[in-house]
Amino acid sequence: MDLALLDETLTERGEPPFRARQIWAWLARGANGYDAMTDVPAALRRELETSVPLSTLTVEAESSSRDGTVKTLFRTHDGHPVEAVLMRYRDGRRSVCVSSQSGCPLTCTFCATGAMRFRRNLTAFEIVDQALHFRRLEPIDHCVFMGMGEPMLTLDHVLAAARLLPDVGITHRRTTVSTVGWLPGLRRFVDEVEEPIRLALSLHAADPALRSTIMPVNDRYPLGDVVAECVRYHALRRRKVFVEYVMLAGVNDRVEQARELAELLDPRVFKVNLIPYNPTGRYDGSSRKAIAAFKQVLDRARLPATVRLTRGRDIAAACGQLAAS
Repeated sequence: MDLALLDETLTERGEPPFRARQIWAWLARGANGYDAMTDVPAALRRELETSVPLSTLTVEAESSSRDGTVKTLFRTHDGHPVEAVLMRYRDGRRSVCVSSQSGCPLTCTFCATGAMRFRRNLTAFEIVDQALHFRRLEPIDHCVFMGMGEPMLTLDHVLAAARLLPDVGITHRRTTVSTVGWLPGLRRFVDEVEEPIRLALSLHAADPALRSTIMPVNDRYPLGDVVAECVRYHALRRRKVFVEYVMLAGVNDRVEQARELAELLDPRVFKVNLIPYNPTGRYDGSSRKAIAAFKQVLDRARLPATVRLTRGRDIAAACGQLAAS
């Protein structure tokens, strides 16, 4: 919901200040419509149905994976596509992966979103409405800003959205913002964010030349500078930085490259998530044997590392696959 429009509408009607908080509380608990808001006057509910839409997004399509993952394709009011994902885990976790942009301008070569045409940044309300859509299905407790777009390019909207998520059931400690290393936004994140929101770095190669071929952003903001900011985040917050590392067969998965990664990253600061590649057309994914050998090198270096469980691959909802198709 556009909460600014809600405030404006309620003010024009002369409604008491608590009314907006009342309506937001219903939304955050998963209300499916104004009719559910039984402590809001019926006449006001009828007016709001026509003047303040329940969501800033419309649902265009939805698909479900064999593993319980749900992917939703939304459209913004001006017709731009946005995808978000609900991931269900056996331990009871319900995590949402939200987008911060429609498309992405940074063109990482392993990512389907990077091949899309970039449309625009999303507003804070458009980001939150992705989470609220899934909250209407069931309670949710984790959020990752790892969908379409680079969150550090639209940091104000991302942080405004993240600051609303505790009302929806997602604490700051269970919220993670990912970046490919957009340094101006990352510096602001480190300097300005007081809440214990987690940081993740999309890295994928420890060698700068190789990283530049995979991720053109590396030419603009060198890896050494980006890693230094992550170290500063840890020094200030005492929270580890997650590293995302997509395993690409014959590209970045050799044991020598694992050694380079272990030399680059301080094990006191970083934890590595090795991500089996979800095909988007350009690369092949590393074999299980190659991933195991890579992880063994990190284990010997005492660099914390896990192999991420892939969710939603059969509906193109896994890491790197969002392309509004």
